[in-house]
Amino acid sequence: MKKTYVITFLPEGQAVRAAQGRSILDAAKAAGIPINCICNGDGVCGKCRVMVKSGKVTARPNMFLDRHDIQRGMALACQTYVAGDVVVEVPPESRGGGIPHLVNDDAVRFGKTSVGGWDETAFPLSPLVSKVYLELPKPSLDDSLSDQERLYRSLRQKLDLPIVQTGLSVMRRFSEVLRRSDWKVTVLLGCRGGTVEVVDVEPGDTVARNYGVALDVGTTTIVTYLVDLTNSETLAVKARYNSQARFGEDVIARIMRAASPDGLRELQETVAGDINGLIAALIVDAGVRLSDVNCITCAGNTTMVHLLFGLDPANIRREPYVPCAVNLPVIRAAEVGITINARGLLATMPCVASYVGGDVLADVLVSGMTRSEELSLLVDLGTNGELVLGNSEWLMACSASAGPAFEGGGISCGMRATSGAVERVVLGPGGQVLECNVVGGGSPLGLCGSGLIDAVAGLLEVGCIDRAGRFVPDRCGRKLQEMETGDRGFVLFPGQETALGRDIVLAEADIANLIHTKGSIYMAAVCLLEHVGLSFDDVKHIYIAGGFGNHLQVDRAVQIGLLPDVNRSVFHVIGNGSVQGARMALLSGHALRYTQERIAAATTYVELSSSHRYMNEYSSCLFLPHTDIERFPSVARKFNPQTV
Repeated sequence: MKKTYVITFLPEGQAVRAAQGRSILDAAKAAGIPINCICNGDGVCGKCRVMVKSGKVTARPNMFLDRHDIQRGMALACQTYVAGDVVVEVPPESRGGGIPHLVNDDAVRFGKTSVGGWDETAFPLSPLVSKVYLELPKPSLDDSLSDQERLYRSLRQKLDLPIVQTGLSVMRRFSEVLRRSDWKVTVLLGCRGGTVEVVDVEPGDTVARNYGVALDVGTTTIVTYLVDLTNSETLAVKARYNSQARFGEDVIARIMRAASPDGLRELQETVAGDINGLIAALIVDAGVRLSDVNCITCAGNTTMVHLLFGLDPANIRREPYVPCAVNLPVIRAAEVGITINARGLLATMPCVASYVGGDVLADVLVSGMTRSEELSLLVDLGTNGELVLGNSEWLMACSASAGPAFEGGGISCGMRATSGAVERVVLGPGGQVLECNVVGGGSPLGLCGSGLIDAVAGLLEVGCIDRAGRFVPDRCGRKLQEMETGDRGFVLFPGQETALGRDIVLAEADIANLIHTKGSIYMAAVCLLEHVGLSFDDVKHIYIAGGFGNHLQVDRAVQIGLLPDVNRSVFHVIGNGSVQGARMALLSGHALRYTQERIAAATTYVELSSSHRYMNEYSSCLFLPHTDIERFPSVARKFNPQTV
């Protein structure tokens, strides 16, 4: 039997026993200490840096730490193994997103929508669950209907309900409730397919207490809205990072984890636990009772929905990429471990394919692109970029594997868009920082996706990099350094200006990573348009979706070739359309059915992995902004020819 040792994590002081040879990363997971790990412990992302303060460890060599780092005790948690009692400090930049606390600023950030809102003219207010107050006539010898039929008769006198059903658990107790309340009750009705269900019968008049939760289950973040279903008012908003990140940052890593023993159960329980924590915080903020939260509508990508429902996602990543289900039935929330009213309902936005999920269809719903004859293109920017093209008559969708660069992954000094991240930067001659916005204020910790795009666009504009993304030494001056990895890096922020006292550096490899990411998105849009014989000139509206989109500078995105160079009035940022679409479906069964019957059913999925055009022409996008700069006339006009 292997020896075990005590591993203590700072600053929490949390201690856990770990067997000899176990990685520091695994020990941290066992201790509940979240550490960034985009590559799921394969040692190829460099995000799990920790400081070994004392004790004995062994470590594999890696390309992310230089001699100075190693001498200071810096190590990669996934490549460092226990060989004795150890004290480890997890620095702020390595902290994972699964920290079990709730931050209102993050909720506002991740839940923000730039357009949309409740539109009663498009979808009337008809929530997934509703309440009806009834005063039933008491039974008599002349009126001896059963309690169930008496209830149904009174309901049909108020509502057109051709098909009504009641569960056995409700029937077992509603006779007592009816008599105890002197036949004055509130009936909670839920829509499940074409059937109206008597979800519960409550004594007295509780019509005013009817709440629901709109839920966006993202790979990176989970966002929740608590909504009053009687008047459509949003009472509270909460968000957190998805704790499943400790099993892998992207959906492929989590699908692989689900295939391991107990992996699917772990992933399902983890996301359900996150959701329950958010709901608990929502009701505290709003001052409502948990038993009055009667339904949830959920939007998420296909993998996240599978993991929430405990469905095997294995075939999502296997050709021909067929998911278990794309249109799930309305179920009891308790069936997946979500705690609201014991008989509360959970509905999900439909998906289209393995890599175009309900979150994207929620974006489409919010954008309104299916209610216009004008051609629209929707781009949801994330680790897996999704695009939808169409109008009121037809829709086509595809996905492009963009990678984690927009989330700060695979970038030397990259990080998520949380406190300390540079989200916007303006550069002057020589790459000098003229303006800088840091999430939460203070000194910078690293670059998030929007800050990365600004930095690369700025370096290109001032001539510090050429169109291939390579540094131009004469333009960079002393800011250009050779790193121990052999790569060249540009110092955006010297150590004396940063929160950790270390330089924030942009390496050539980081720029190459972003170029591949933007190329994937742009080429996907080109292929989708060419599939129907159209071009960007035919597109009247381009909707940018995803929480990342709220902080994207369109001009900068055009400058690097992420977005097409068209009239800027064409662009509309809708932000987190996923949670807003879930809210619309929560408030109107018509909106949910419209998404199922009009949006999902009308969407044709195009598989880019089998497109020769995509594969052959992708390399042409690996320049800034493109090999053919004439596709980007506004960039060509101001481009400095000396940097070619």
